[in-house]
Amino acid sequence: MPMMEADWAQPIVKENLSDRAYLGLRQALMRGQLKPGEMLRLRPMSVRFGISATPMREALLRLVSEKALTLDARGTVTVPTLTLDQLLEIRSIRIDLEGRAAAAAAVVANGEEIANLDAIHLLIAECHRAKNFEKAVDLNTEFHLNLCRMGRLPIVYDIIETLWIRCGPILSHLYDAGLPDWEPHPHLRIIAALRAKDAQTARYAIRDDIEFGGKGLLMHAKDNTA
Repeated sequence: MPMMEADWAQPIVKENLSDRAYLGLRQALMRGQLKPGEMLRLRPMSVRFGISATPMREALLRLVSEKALTLDARGTVTVPTLTLDQLLEIRSIRIDLEGRAAAAAAVVANGEEIANLDAIHLLIAECHRAKNFEKAVDLNTEFHLNLCRMGRLPIVYDIIETLWIRCGPILSHLYDAGLPDWEPHPHLRIIAALRAKDAQTARYAIRDDIEFGGKGLLMHAKDNTA
């Protein structure tokens, strides 16, 4: 039976309300907790975060300016649906940059970091068995971003995180076609490459994970001619 998850929009009680709402929305976008086409109306969002309309509006408009959200003529903020061209471009850049980060991580990552990555993958496998795919998407984001941080390339990491804000919502469809049929899982190949300090294999494994693991997402991209 799928595990019940807490609401991602937790009430905010400290200072810097707009910044904290902004960071909460960023996390929700990256982790696939906000879906393509989902409308983020000001008043309901303010209630969910437990803040007034002004800081909530500031947070939403900040993400609109970063092209992570869209604003229509009526003033409604929406999670965008990527076009196929956008999705393919983001995927190509992710393969390049996450490949660099994975290769770097193979050189510098320590045993504790690798063990933590392994633990995240084990939790993903548990979610697969329980058919808790929403949590699996969340943990998949955690796996990738942790791997990228392990590379000790902070500028590359910042760019990767921005890409995840753009592509995270469509990753909510990652398991719509079921579980990928591959053995071993690319995550396990990555972990083995990190332990062996094999930068090239780590780079190739993350490429396969992004390219082939996300093939099913292509059907959810918006027609470029629409």
